[in-house]
Amino acid sequence: MATAVQTRAKRTFRIGRLIRPAIGVVVAVFVLWRLYTVLASQSFGPDTWVRFAISGLVLGSVYAVIALGYTLIYGILFMINFAHGDVMMLGAFAGYFTLEAFNGAGFLNKNLPSAIISVVVAFIVGMSVSLVISIALERIAYRPLRTAPRLVPLISAIGASLFLENVAQLTFGVARHTYTNPEVIKRNIGWTLMVGGKEVLVAYTGVLTFVLSLLLMIGLYILVQRTKMGKAMRAVAEDKDTAALMGIDVDGVIANTFAISGALAGAAGVMWGLHMGVIYHYVGFIPGIKAFTAAVLGGIGNVPGAMLGGLVLGIVEAVAPAALGMPFQLKDVLAFSILVLVLIFRPTGILGEVLSGKKA
Repeated sequence: MATAVQTRAKRTFRIGRLIRPAIGVVVAVFVLWRLYTVLASQSFGPDTWVRFAISGLVLGSVYAVIALGYTLIYGILFMINFAHGDVMMLGAFAGYFTLEAFNGAGFLNKNLPSAIISVVVAFIVGMSVSLVISIALERIAYRPLRTAPRLVPLISAIGASLFLENVAQLTFGVARHTYTNPEVIKRNIGWTLMVGGKEVLVAYTGVLTFVLSLLLMIGLYILVQRTKMGKAMRAVAEDKDTAALMGIDVDGVIANTFAISGALAGAAGVMWGLHMGVIYHYVGFIPGIKAFTAAVLGGIGNVPGAMLGGLVLGIVEAVAPAALGMPFQLKDVLAFSILVLVLIFRPTGILGEVLSGKKA
């Protein structure tokens, strides 16, 4: 009996090793054929491709910041926090009401310093609200289930996500809310580049989003690699029991991790509002799922990998529909197809996972 089972397992393994390259060849041939067809038809000029790429970089920057929070929590708890996108949504609402308050007081566009102060305060409030929500989720929904089977916290995270979405719907209504930007960083204004004899807009909000996401990634990397808190986080990720024996407050480290993750989500929410303009109670769901895809693409648990995965996913989402001659409504299908392909061909992601040896 055992020999028959082993034989079937070996046969299945050999078949799998043959099927994967075949799938890869088919996908590569299809992509190259579609690229050749689209480029040969010259449906889009160079200025359009540059616009797509800029849009993808900005969108990918938001995905990257959200993915940083995913990768932090998964790197320590091996848990997918599906409520993370909704934490981002609440941070976006906090930033929205902050800017509305400044605008109502006539302070938002009083002068350049007032505009800068308004935006900075909006980020601080958005990050603070998301930080508090994230800590509350950890204490209420996740900490009591820390020793439960891994499926139980996952179900709790899905329930927390639905709870936050419904609370936001009851509190803020189902209507879409439009961010009021200061005049100096209004949407759809910025620098212009000449590409192929045509103007290409580089929006101020897009540059702000991209630069801020890079700064957050660098700051997080320094925090994790160069500080005492980061050393404690890495120790807890490696072995919680041993870390506790070494005098590390495991619960405190995990709470700090959720706090950092929530602050990053809040920053992403305000960036989304400033650049995209529209928020509503369900706005964090799809970006949250795509950010998880970005984290897997770059390498779960890997801070630079999350950033790279977000940027790659954003560019692919913006450029691939046009490059493959597909309707832009299928961009979500392409994003999740990338997740499937990554799980098939490189489950550890582009830069590889950074996890402890105790991964289940």
